[in-house]
Amino acid sequence: MPAVPPCRFRPLFRLGLVMSLSASPLFISTSWAEDAARRSYQVPAGSLSAALTRFAGLAGVNLSVDPALVSGRASNGLSGEYGVEEGFARLLQGTGLQLQPVGEQAYTLTPALDEGSLQLPSTSIRGARGVVGDQPYAGGQVARAGYQGMLGDQDFMDSPFSVTSYTKEALKNQQARTLGDAVAAYPSVRTSNPASGRFEQFTVRGFSLFNSDVSYGGLYGILPTYAIDMEIAERVDILKGPSAVLSGIAPRGSIGSGINIVPKRATDAPVTEFTGSYVSEGQFGGAVDIGRRLGENQRFGVRFNGVRQSGDTEWDHQALKRETGVLGLDLREERVRLSLDIGHQNRRADAPQERVELAPGAKVPKAEDIDRNFAQPWTYSQTKDSFGALRGEFDVSDSLMVYAAYGARKGNYDFLRHGVQNTQNNGNFTLVPRTFRRDEDVKTATIGARQWFSTGSVNHTVNLSLNRFDMDFDNAGERYLRSIGNIYNPVEVAYPGRPNRFDTSTHTEDRFTSVALADTLGFLEDRLLLTLGARLQRVKVTSWSDGVRDEPVNDETDTSPALGVVFKATNHVSLYANYVEGLTQGETAPTTANNADTVFPPYRSKQAEVGAKYDQGTFGLTASLFRIEQPAYQFDDLNNFKPNGELTNQGVELSVFGEPLNGVRLLGGVMLLDSEQSDTTDGEFDGNHGTGAPEVNANLGAEWDIESVRGLTLTARAIHTSSQYLDPANEQEIDSWERYDLGGRYAFKLGGSPVTLRATVENVLDKTYWASAATSSDSAAGLTLSTPRTYLLSATVGF
Repeated sequence: MPAVPPCRFRPLFRLGLVMSLSASPLFISTSWAEDAARRSYQVPAGSLSAALTRFAGLAGVNLSVDPALVSGRASNGLSGEYGVEEGFARLLQGTGLQLQPVGEQAYTLTPALDEGSLQLPSTSIRGARGVVGDQPYAGGQVARAGYQGMLGDQDFMDSPFSVTSYTKEALKNQQARTLGDAVAAYPSVRTSNPASGRFEQFTVRGFSLFNSDVSYGGLYGILPTYAIDMEIAERVDILKGPSAVLSGIAPRGSIGSGINIVPKRATDAPVTEFTGSYVSEGQFGGAVDIGRRLGENQRFGVRFNGVRQSGDTEWDHQALKRETGVLGLDLREERVRLSLDIGHQNRRADAPQERVELAPGAKVPKAEDIDRNFAQPWTYSQTKDSFGALRGEFDVSDSLMVYAAYGARKGNYDFLRHGVQNTQNNGNFTLVPRTFRRDEDVKTATIGARQWFSTGSVNHTVNLSLNRFDMDFDNAGERYLRSIGNIYNPVEVAYPGRPNRFDTSTHTEDRFTSVALADTLGFLEDRLLLTLGARLQRVKVTSWSDGVRDEPVNDETDTSPALGVVFKATNHVSLYANYVEGLTQGETAPTTANNADTVFPPYRSKQAEVGAKYDQGTFGLTASLFRIEQPAYQFDDLNNFKPNGELTNQGVELSVFGEPLNGVRLLGGVMLLDSEQSDTTDGEFDGNHGTGAPEVNANLGAEWDIESVRGLTLTARAIHTSSQYLDPANEQEIDSWERYDLGGRYAFKLGGSPVTLRATVENVLDKTYWASAATSSDSAAGLTLSTPRTYLLSATVGF
């Protein structure tokens, strides 16, 4: 390849090649990087750029390279045992270049003093402490990279997808209790079920996302179904758009986004923290975080996180109790990495709030006139989840890694609730008490391989992945005599007596199997990255009703392609595009429908996206244009839930993050969305806007470090959501809304121990509004009421 003229491109390129182990470098041992430490390396001969990239990744060292320096140069590679400095010396021999430190764990290349010889600086090169995704971007609120299924962790500038990763520090400073709190800062995501309700549900780019479709270290279905506590999270990765090719089939068929929770691991530095917390109107809690590394070279890791919180909420006769404990163990050897996570979550809510379903033609109620909890005080939700995941990785060679993972979960759910159905103009609604019980048994497994090699000047990263997901679940329940309630003037009704109807007991078995192959090709010394992949998927669903086994409801097989391309136009700008298809499990009719629990056939979803990413070093921007297509589901005049036409959501997203000014951090963005129905029955709703899909979402959060008071930081956040339609006819519409949050934190030391005090007021103006108009996982389209002004206080002490 001809040399790139340095006079033309040097002002544009100071390309930071931040490299780490591709094979879960969470477990990189820093002992590799000590001067005296030696290990086996195999770096093939080829271009100098590829050789340095490979070696830096294996050694866990950050290396920044000016492409003009290495362009056109070759390396003889190396094979054998080397120390880090010795390995770089061998690779750079005869190139006229030398290693130069530029900061902690950061190095670059400069011309050597004497052509043909290498002058190594007298410095100790230390190994990277985690994957690229664990390296926070400037400001510390987001990570540089996130999990992207079978492709592993990728730096956001190298990814052909739109991905954002929130760090554990951001979650702690936000005082996030559940996933709903964690994603509140993201403009594409909105909560579509009451925060004080039985479960959490979201919309992303206008499409539903369920907790069942949130992965845990890449495994679907392992985390609790109804709510996920954030104390267990090292990082929260949000990958927008269909991700079936990358991660396999999502259990509930979410296509607008994929969310992955990264488990916590013991770090090289010991961790011992206690956090005490208070949430209005009377919730007190405590959380512990303990981590240690043990043994020779700190081979063994132990991390425990536990939390307990209980008390009254802002709504009358409503209380919440949550308990979670997760133990994470890991072993890291030179070529082997193993981990085991075991967890349990217990959650109970008394008088959880329900979504408000309107009668056909009824006016949208005035949210500001609702000042009391319209859920009956005898209602409750009780959820218990026990889960675990075992993972292993083995470096067959320095160019081939194989991995496997197995996860399981048992969930038991018990509800006594009532719907808020058929609400009239005067606020009266039909109150139908019912019990609902659900048991879930999940087993899932993944095996795969990742290999790096070069063909001429083209670098390859080939990924092979096989996935299996099994879930068995049983539903049962009873219903009781109806009565009348009112959302404006709630009146307590009698505790239900004997049921007057028994719901049909159902048993369902989901069996999802797939195999995927992808190759990421690097051209022009990895300035142009092309990812080509496909996944062969089989979806099989079988159900029983009252013990009578049916034939498989669905048994479909299909192949889904994926294409992604990234062009690093400069060291600051990446341009990207992707096209992804996915076979997605069909919807299940809500329990309020006449055809409740009907499982519809799988369908094909499609996404096309183009965008640009800007990395200024301390300040980042992303911009994208996207289009997603999937079938639409609606209730007919007979209250049957079924497919009706297609829903196309297309729009523009802009996001911002980082620390543009010293001590000033920003996090937020805007989404403009056009959601349109088509091919509906007799064209009745063609051209109408999709339900629960606001045209504008905007978020902006800011933090200011007060220079005059060291350790003091003030925070503020504004959230805007435009109007939304509740019905496909676009006759019932909720108003736009804004929410403002204010807070601060103060970090100091007390007797040598670090202490951080945090205080936040959410919904400062105490506005009441309809936050969402969307279909729930177990009911018709309904309205989600906002959460009143909430005070959050916490104190974290390190020992």
